[in-house]
Amino acid sequence: MKSLLGIIGAGILFVGSNSLFTVKESETAVVLRLGEIVKADIEPGLHFKTPFINNVRMFDARLQTLDSAPERFLTSEKKNLEVDSFIKWRIKDVEKFYTTMNGDNRLAGMRLGQIVKDGLRAEFGNRTVKEVISGERVEIAQKIRTATADAAQSFGIEIEDVRIKRIDLAKDISESVYRRMEAERNRVAKDLRSKGAEAAEKIRADADRQRVVILADAYSQAEVIRGKGDAKSAEIYANAYSQDAEFYSFYHSINAYQSTFKDKSDVMVVDPNSDFFKYFNNRTQ
Repeated sequence: MKSLLGIIGAGILFVGSNSLFTVKESETAVVLRLGEIVKADIEPGLHFKTPFINNVRMFDARLQTLDSAPERFLTSEKKNLEVDSFIKWRIKDVEKFYTTMNGDNRLAGMRLGQIVKDGLRAEFGNRTVKEVISGERVEIAQKIRTATADAAQSFGIEIEDVRIKRIDLAKDISESVYRRMEAERNRVAKDLRSKGAEAAEKIRADADRQRVVILADAYSQAEVIRGKGDAKSAEIYANAYSQDAEFYSFYHSINAYQSTFKDKSDVMVVDPNSDFFKYFNNRTQ
């Protein structure tokens, strides 16, 4: 009797455990009956199902990231660019997702990745390298996001974002671009140096001209001042001479003697009766 009750109890526990399932906060689920969906979008919590007939598939309802490997795309100039992008997506309609993708995240990633690649190929094919690198990547990513979101709706997937992480030139293109950039920078530097040298020459020429003008003006002013000084000096001499001509003559002679005989070794060969010695010859006066 006890063994029978044990078997019955174990059976009840087994059936009960197969009748309950739990959906976590980060999950969504579908209930299947013989492979067909009978209930979808199960909310988090404890739920019941028919044991042995129904089975449950759980899916991650959180935001997921599909980080694809870098791909090469041709621009309108037939130049190769290596593009690295990623997609942010989540399951929006689990019934559609299970029906179209068989609930396989890997298959969903492959389909989404192919949609993004096709979009990038079309967008890059209509643009030049300069247009892509100079700042149109945001516009490209926005167009790809819109196109991918429209296509993903049929898979029960919601696209949160599509971003281009990096755009690299192929090695041969990079070297060519760098050479062109270097040549352009050298041309600009040469032009700036030429303009600088021209401006320097103009500044030096203007400085030389101003120097000549300033010196000429200074010389002119000096000559005017010197002329005024000479005139004033002549006027003073004339006034002094008119007051006592004899004394004035004697004073000049004394100054002349002093200037001539500064040293005992000074020798002058001159006629003693010349006017230069008239005050020596006329000692009685």
